[in-house]
Amino acid sequence: MVVNQEFKALIEAHYDEFLRDLAKVIEVQSVRGPADLHAPFGKGPRQVLRVAVKLADQYGFKTSIVNDAVAVAQWGPDTSDYIGIVGHLDVVAAGEGWQSDPFKLNIREDILYGRGVLDNKGPIMAVLFGMHLLKERGFYPRKTLRIIFGSDEESGSADIPLYLKEQPAPEFGFTPDCKFPAVYGERGIVNYEIDTPIKLAALQQISTITGDQAKDHVPDQLAIEVQNQLVEVQGKRSPSNAPELGVNAIMLLAKAIKKRAELAPELVTYFDWLLDSFDQRYFGEGLGIDFQDEDSGKLMVTPYLLQKVEGGLKLRIAIRYPVTVTEEQVTAGLKKAVLPGSELRVVRRIPGTMHDKNDPRIKQLSAVYAMVTGQDGTPVTTTGATYARAVPNIIAFGPSFPGQKGIAHKQDEWMTNHDLKLNMEIYMNAMVGLAKMEEKKWQIGQRLPPGEWHTTEFWKPVKCWKKMQVREMPLKV
Repeated sequence: MVVNQEFKALIEAHYDEFLRDLAKVIEVQSVRGPADLHAPFGKGPRQVLRVAVKLADQYGFKTSIVNDAVAVAQWGPDTSDYIGIVGHLDVVAAGEGWQSDPFKLNIREDILYGRGVLDNKGPIMAVLFGMHLLKERGFYPRKTLRIIFGSDEESGSADIPLYLKEQPAPEFGFTPDCKFPAVYGERGIVNYEIDTPIKLAALQQISTITGDQAKDHVPDQLAIEVQNQLVEVQGKRSPSNAPELGVNAIMLLAKAIKKRAELAPELVTYFDWLLDSFDQRYFGEGLGIDFQDEDSGKLMVTPYLLQKVEGGLKLRIAIRYPVTVTEEQVTAGLKKAVLPGSELRVVRRIPGTMHDKNDPRIKQLSAVYAMVTGQDGTPVTTTGATYARAVPNIIAFGPSFPGQKGIAHKQDEWMTNHDLKLNMEIYMNAMVGLAKMEEKKWQIGQRLPPGEWHTTEFWKPVKCWKKMQVREMPLKV
């Protein structure tokens, strides 16, 4: 694998153009909304697909929108066998606490801010612009390259079945929506609802719990009335696949409630169990399900919703389990850990996925990463959930670098200019390798642009003797 050293300078020369186009994508509030005509996931996700297609058209690629759900930018031979690069343009809700408009690309001290700048608008647009630079530089793919822009990744990837209904799956490819190096496995995910009965007299001591509680992040702000006194807590938001980086407001709320005098014994028992099971116990050790394996490490558990309901309390938790562990094993262990009388049910499941880490194409991506960055390219697994689970033959590859975690789904989502440029360089080299791409070579007999024949790497001067005169002519290497 040979890395093209010219790409870095090429990216630098055109980076302002890229930022101009990225800003157009960032400003679309592509949060899932009510379904509308030709907009199955809402008007915002549908509009951002139009913006991406318009940019790809301007770059000279073949474009389409499939079933109003997915946009496509294609380059190379028009065949059904293609390398797919799958990213998403939908985003989670902005939330509160931003220092700048979340839907305006903002640059402060060489750091880019905006909803989707990392997850996933910035990286997938870097792929598109990088493909544009390759095209302008004179490269041409011998294998079809297809960038697939999704619009529902954050809400369950219902866009992908709509795409696959009309289009074949790629023969191989990647999604720039996770981390580096190449990710050959993703843990299984299962979300549980635990309904625990509480007697009415005890339940009346507390009010409905208010605050932002969703499956994609650790809750950070919650409020409740306990014995007619308001209790408010402030935690720290983090993605649900990185609970150790946040401060879970559910745990803070449980601690605050327990401090109230004359709390009913049933409530004391419940909140004791909640704290013993989950407070700073991110790996299932409080539930007796602390599974781990060599490939993917430790199981991870995140409580993300607590509600007062008729007849009791409802808790929802997200569990990410190692690739060698089954959902059945997790469920069996959890049944033993819940309070007596509690009802356990699955509300969401996403099976894990595994690829052969010795696949030559995965090795190729690993080599590209190692040669561009100088870092260890050994393939890894992840706790996250990406399009690799929904699209056959796809693995995750970037955009975050080792040590970067818990940036997406938060206020002031960011990515540095340096990292985004490095992403583009990695992806350009990856596309060249996977699509067996080569720069256009001048053929003997073709008219060469002035000054080109003696400077291009594909030609060299040769001395020919005729009538005792020396002349130079280009010769293909």
